[in-house]
Amino acid sequence: MSRAVVHPVTQTEDSVRKSIWLILASALFGALFSTQASAADKQLVIYMQCGGTQGDGATLARTNGARAAAAANNVKLIEQYSKWDQQTMIDQFKQALAAKPDGIAIMGHPGEPAFAALVDQAEKDGIIITSGNNPLPGLEAKYQSKGFGYAGADLYQGGFLTGQAMVKAGLKQGDKALVYDIWHQEGRSRSSQGVYDALTKAGLQVEKLDVSAAVDSDTSLAIPILTAYLQAHPDLKAIGTQHGSITAILPKVLQAAGKKPGDIICGGIDLSPATVSAIQGGWITASFDQVLYLQGYLPVMQIVWTKRYLIPGLHIDTGVGTATPQNIGTIKPLIDQGIR
Repeated sequence: MSRAVVHPVTQTEDSVRKSIWLILASALFGALFSTQASAADKQLVIYMQCGGTQGDGATLARTNGARAAAAANNVKLIEQYSKWDQQTMIDQFKQALAAKPDGIAIMGHPGEPAFAALVDQAEKDGIIITSGNNPLPGLEAKYQSKGFGYAGADLYQGGFLTGQAMVKAGLKQGDKALVYDIWHQEGRSRSSQGVYDALTKAGLQVEKLDVSAAVDSDTSLAIPILTAYLQAHPDLKAIGTQHGSITAILPKVLQAAGKKPGDIICGGIDLSPATVSAIQGGWITASFDQVLYLQGYLPVMQIVWTKRYLIPGLHIDTGVGTATPQNIGTIKPLIDQGIR
C-alpha cells in the first residue's frame, strides 16, 4: 500500500505564491490609500453663493453649514453674498469662473437662461458646479454625472405645507388672505404658489401681491406696504409669504396696524431669530423649515465628493416640515447656535 507523499518543493511553491499575492495586495491597497490620502491632503478651493447678507437670519445657518463642511475637508471657502439680487449672483459667478476654482456652488434664482452659457463654460473648464436653495433642473440633468446636484427643499410642496398649517390654525372657507411674494419671477414664486394653492383649495379668497426688487433687497420697505394693505382690507384673516426676511418683519407690520397676536394668521419661511421670537409670541403660526444648515453643508460636500471620489450629483430635499408654537421650544437651542 503506497502513501501519498507531499513533495517539499510543492509546499514551498505554494507558500511563495501566497506571499506574492499578499505582497501584491498590500502594494495595491497601499497605493489606493496613498492616492486617497494625497487627494484629501490637497486643499480644494470652492466658491459658495450664500444668499442675502453675511450673518442675517435667513443666511447664517447656511453659512455655518458651508464653513463646517469646508473645515472638515481641507477646503478654502470663498463666500459670496448677493442680498438676493439676481444680477449680483451672475456677476459673482463670473468672478468665481475667472478664478478657476475646483468648484462653485450656485443659487438658482437668476434662472437657467441666465446661467446656462456660464455653467457650460465652467464645465468645459473642469470646474464642478452644483446648486442649492433654488433648483435648476435642466442644468442639473445635463451635468448630473459631473457632480451637479441640488440641496434644497421641494419649494412648491414646502409652500403648500405652510398653507395647510395656516388653515389648520383656524382659517375657514370664505376667509380673505394675502400671499405677498416675488410673483414676477417664476423661479422665486414656486414656494409661494404652494401657499396660494393650499389656501385656495381650502376655500379661502386669496389675493397675490408682488414683492418689488427694492423690497427684496431691503425688507423694511415692506412694513408700510403691508400696513397700508391691512388698513385697506380690514377683514383680512391671513398673510402668507415664502420670503424669509419678510417673514421676520411680519410682527412689526401687525403692530403698526394695531393688531394683536392671533388676529391675523401668518405663515412664512425660515428660522431667523426674529421669526423664532414671532412664533413664540404667537405672531406667526407656521414657518417652513427648509434646514438652511444643510443647504450650506451639502453643496460643499457635493463638490468634495465629486472631486475626490467621482460621485455624481445628488438631489437632496432638505425641507422637512414647519416650525410652530408647539415645536419651536425643542429646536430653539439649535437655532441659537446657527445650526437650524
